Amino acid sequence: MKTVLPAVTLALLAGAALADPVTYQVDPAHTYPSFAADHFGGMSVWRGKFDRSSGTIVVDKDKGSGTVDISVDTASIDFGMPKLNEHAKSAEMFDVAKYPTATFKGKLTGFKNGVPTAAVGEFTLHGVTRPLTLTINTFKCMTYPQDKKEHCGADASGTINRADYGISYGDKYGFKMDVPLAIQVEAVRAG
Repeated sequence: MKTVLPAVTLALLAGAALADPVTYQVDPAHTYPSFAADHFGGMSVWRGKFDRSSGTIVVDKDKGSGTVDISVDTASIDFGMPKLNEHAKSAEMFDVAKYPTATFKGKLTGFKNGVPTAAVGEFTLHGVTRPLTLTINTFKCMTYPQDKKEHCGADASGTINRADYGISYGDKYGFKMDVPLAIQVEAVRAG
């Protein structure tokens, strides 16, 4: 009995430690929120991304819960065309001088086998906050062979109507306001 009790206590403590939520810091070198923007109502699609983002992701696989808190530097917009980048940063569109960040804050939901299938929260862009649900298409955690730290990564998608956020440039020319989002994110375990 004297040896069984400490063994049971250690097992319970180990189980409790495993059940704690884990915090991950977004890796800006592996995170690129991207989007597709219509040009003249179907003439072409311009694809762009944001090069600078930061934030935290908290995951509790055992309880099937978690949170996401991401900030994107809107001045880091990149269409691969400098002239378009500058126009997108102007007051006609993102107005990055006035609105330097876009944020998403939400909860991880729909866990299946310890993996979230959606992030439900609020997206703030151009000074406007609206509800947004992102579908998590893939989600994986593993220890990187290079740094021996645990990393989690995901591919998420969703759609916003940019006019809902006060960015309606081009609507008079027939530009579609729906913007598909494709978000590649990786984060490293904190601590």
